[in-house]
Amino acid sequence: MQTPQQTPQQTSSRVQEVALGSQGLRVSAQALGTMGMSVWYGPRDDAESLATLHQALDSGVTFFDTAEAYGPFRNEQLLAQVLNTRRAEATVATKWGTDFAPDGTSLGQDGSAEHCRRAIERSLTHLGVEAVDVYYLHRVDPKVPVEESVGAMGELVTAGKVRFIGICEAAPDTIRRAHATFPLTAVQSEYSLFARDVERNGVLETVRELGIGFAGFSPLGRGVLSGAITTPDDLAPDDARRYLPRFSSENLAANERLVDVVRSLGERLHVSASQIALAWVMAQGVVPIAGTKRRRYLQDNVAAAGVHLSPQHLAELDAVFTPDAVAGERDTAAGLRANYR
Repeated sequence: MQTPQQTPQQTSSRVQEVALGSQGLRVSAQALGTMGMSVWYGPRDDAESLATLHQALDSGVTFFDTAEAYGPFRNEQLLAQVLNTRRAEATVATKWGTDFAPDGTSLGQDGSAEHCRRAIERSLTHLGVEAVDVYYLHRVDPKVPVEESVGAMGELVTAGKVRFIGICEAAPDTIRRAHATFPLTAVQSEYSLFARDVERNGVLETVRELGIGFAGFSPLGRGVLSGAITTPDDLAPDDARRYLPRFSSENLAANERLVDVVRSLGERLHVSASQIALAWVMAQGVVPIAGTKRRRYLQDNVAAAGVHLSPQHLAELDAVFTPDAVAGERDTAAGLRANYR
């Protein structure tokens, strides 16, 4: 049996496939979150982003997570440049929920069936594909019964425009109602050592009971768990993370002791802090959506697929990352109100 001082067993650095849910979908054990390539996380570099997408496919990271809102439209259009020649290699997930004018101006949240039908046509055009592999409702619209939103998504499956469907940041009862309307393949919420709400609010328990897969975005705590962000000055001036409570100077400083635990374990096991954080998520049976727009970070993330944490390692992390240990909320007040409806 491993002890915490031993190097964990290493396997191939190529990411393998796992089942996501019980509807028949198989995806890479890590997904690549592409949002930051186009919006919110500092300057864009489309050439480096495209190189990162190609390297991801070469490394076995074939599950790409995008959304119409990322830009808007711009991120799907970027991804289309890779899908144009490598569509058969990729599993593409995109999302709908907010409506947009043709120029990208937000028209507000709209979970109606009519909008769903329009949104998929836009995404198919922007992605340059005939069908989307996973189509998520980005956030539950409180003005529209979830049965209407999900029912429309189910019709898209029947029409062959979508293969599988999912829902993001939904409450347990909403997940049950959605799944009863049309089988969900995946639920997506934020999940990391820093963000473990779904362990306590019934979401993980519900999806496991129903045979729904779970994908966790921001598995590196939006970069903090990598150890690379210790002050707001580490972020670009236009980086949207500057406005999140957890990224205040005070909260970053308070959470540094938690990051030190991850970094220390990584040093003992001869892996990076990011690899420890990703390996922890994968050890929970969750597919992490690790966002990056640079090849060097992608390479580090991919190597996490070969890191296996022992029960002792997991217990060591759990003892530190308790519910009240993390300083600062993960989202703005408005963002939190939109979650777990």
